[in-house]
Amino acid sequence: MAVFGHGQLRLYLLSLLEAGPRHGYELIRALSDRFGGTYRPSAGTVYPRLARLEEEGLVARTESGRKTLYALTDRGRQEVEAHRAELAALEHELADVVRDLAAQVRAEVAGSMAGMRAEMAAAAQQARAAALRTREPRVEASATGVPRPGGPAAEERRAARARRAQIEADLAAFRADVRDAVRRAEAAGGPTALTADTVRTVLASARSAIAATLPPR
Repeated sequence: MAVFGHGQLRLYLLSLLEAGPRHGYELIRALSDRFGGTYRPSAGTVYPRLARLEEEGLVARTESGRKTLYALTDRGRQEVEAHRAELAALEHELADVVRDLAAQVRAEVAGSMAGMRAEMAAAAQQARAAALRTREPRVEASATGVPRPGGPAAEERRAARARRAQIEADLAAFRADVRDAVRRAEAAGGPTALTADTVRTVLASARSAIAATLPPR
């Protein structure tokens, strides 16, 4: 879905700089925040436009170490003021775009969640089938050499404890991976509300699928 029409991103960047000088990555993050994370322009989209605005004398660039700061010039402020009505109309137009993007993302997430739930259900069913195949009566020889019903309970308990330890290790690794990803996302302005909803939905589906594989109490 096209977000900005011809010349609109150029004007919008100028309007963002009206609030004060910003680095390029701050402009990218500000645009992402305006769209609730449903749209995030690439550096290859933003920086060439900033370079063009600088050539037009609308933006001034200053270097500070390895960082570049962009600020409006007097001509840039005049440009924003001259297109104030156009900017107001653009804000209303972008509100509609954000709603459309949000609806599209919700539909895609709902579809992916449905597919994930189906995969989890299939895996749970396969696990139940495998458990039934292996749950056959076993016999154990008594001290007199006569077979007696029942399996080696102690061995089964040890195996259950080992499986539980592996499950807990897998859960801890999953939590650590997600936590690290979320912390890294904070540097870019995330996580978004969509991230939180996705985590909640995935965990609810996983909980149900896992519970279906457990024996009744």
